[in-house]
Amino acid sequence: MATVLKTLAEFDACIQGNAKVAVDFTAAWCGPCKFIGPKFIDLIPNYPNIKFVKVDVDENSETAEKYNVSAMPTFKFIHNQVVTDELVGASEDGLKKRLDALNAIA
Repeated sequence: MATVLKTLAEFDACIQGNAKVAVDFTAAWCGPCKFIGPKFIDLIPNYPNIKFVKVDVDENSETAEKYNVSAMPTFKFIHNQVVTDELVGASEDGLKKRLDALNAIA
């Protein structure tokens, strides 16, 4: 299960240190989010070294604004508190490729 982060403080705490984090910026009203969201969750067992989190842009707009999220779904891939990659849209192949790349970082 992905952790839902409801505040910027929760988000900042989650990405501390050298954590590898995959973030799904989503919204309840977003059709493509409903398609890709379950696929994001299904990938969790394949990447035990990556934290999977979700941010609802309507409930946690401060985090969405800080990370310049303007379209949903947007996925951000973070290592050492730095965004290393981004995916905008509901591409399962694109999601897997970026997770593989994040996972490969030493």
